[in-house]
Amino acid sequence: MGSVKGDFMATVSKKEVVAAVLPFQEHWLPLTNLDLLLPPLDVGLFFCYKKPNPSMSFGSMVSVLKNALAQALLSYYPFAGEVVLNALGEPELLCNNRGVDFFEAYADIELQSLNLYNPDETIEGKFVPKKKHGVLSVQATGLKCGGIVVACAFDHRVADAYSTNMFLVSWAEIAQSKPVTMAPSFRRSLLNPRRPWRIDPSLDDMYVSIPSLPPPEENPEPTDHLISRIYYVSADQLNELQSLSSSNGAKRTKLESFSAFLWKMVATCGGKDSDQVSKMGIVVDGRSRLGEGDQDKSNLMGFHFGNVLSIPYGSQTVGELVEKPLCLVAEQVHDFLKPAMTKEHFLGLIDWVEAHRPEPAMTRVYCAGKDDGPALVVSSGQRFPVSKMDFGWGLPAFGSYHFPWGGLCGYVMPLPSPVRDGDWVVYMLLLKGHLELIEKEAANVFRPLTADYLHL
Repeated sequence: MGSVKGDFMATVSKKEVVAAVLPFQEHWLPLTNLDLLLPPLDVGLFFCYKKPNPSMSFGSMVSVLKNALAQALLSYYPFAGEVVLNALGEPELLCNNRGVDFFEAYADIELQSLNLYNPDETIEGKFVPKKKHGVLSVQATGLKCGGIVVACAFDHRVADAYSTNMFLVSWAEIAQSKPVTMAPSFRRSLLNPRRPWRIDPSLDDMYVSIPSLPPPEENPEPTDHLISRIYYVSADQLNELQSLSSSNGAKRTKLESFSAFLWKMVATCGGKDSDQVSKMGIVVDGRSRLGEGDQDKSNLMGFHFGNVLSIPYGSQTVGELVEKPLCLVAEQVHDFLKPAMTKEHFLGLIDWVEAHRPEPAMTRVYCAGKDDGPALVVSSGQRFPVSKMDFGWGLPAFGSYHFPWGGLCGYVMPLPSPVRDGDWVVYMLLLKGHLELIEKEAANVFRPLTADYLHL
């Protein structure tokens, strides 16, 4: 299997299934109500490593990865299972130690020559495996320079980024024979609905039952499509955005400030007319909120494996977003985020899903039609463990999530820079026309990721 897209080939030479090192009793693990809000979507991620010093062969590195993976799957056994639909059509997790498809590949390119700014050309279909079976797939790709790219694809219905980050760190710790610092918790009862349900009507504005949506509009010739790019944003620029977004004694977070700036930029670039409504959603993790007031629950939620996410969003006409100063847009971002950052919001969301089961549901921000204004979701990836992913041959020179999906709603994930504290690396999946205009209008903020910046 080879690829010539992006001026180099990546060829898979071997595939095997890596199962947990010890057998375990086959059992079913129900997905929680918060898991059920996720569509059947595979998420990719990858880490790029320079040639090890002292030198290690590709075969030796692969052996370390496989052996550690087989051990890690003992604790993270959902990743070795399969998602199966039950009689109601809802997904459930069959923990049967089916194992993880593990691919070995070779790419005839050097790490410093990889155009990481354009992952559609260099990462997609080459380094991140297409998951065909199970919950997780892994690919290790040797490079011409002696470096290696380690990439995964996983089923988002089973795990969010927080859960996957825990697994990745454990995998690396096991590879170095270090004590494992995080043991996952699968106590589903922590996310059980209440009796009786207590559902705030505002949740009907945030989430929608999929069968109640109108049929998708036929749009055989889309005028634009989503593309992926990776940029870096300097700490100085982030501080300036935060300063401009804060006013009247209210200091906005860097994420609020960045999101507000991006929302304004997308509206400026992408609105066909000023009356179109643009939506901006921000992913909120509920672990710390659900543990409030109960130390034992707080400890368990900190290790909970699964999805504990909500995506509140704001709506505004393109004209208003363009005209408003950044500080007022940032205030609006803060205001739509605030109600979702509470224990009651997540308990209510669990109840809301229970009231609509078995009908599948989704966040409304993703329901972007061709006549709507621009829509995007921002998800903070600041916990991405690029600084902890040493399998025994050094830390990665670079790492990122990567998940180009269909539809019209954009997705943006700011990640920690591997080379400069305070900088962000930003994975952006937006409409091609929007990105081209953002690069033109905000070139001082969004700078294409280069080998020079990463010291490759």
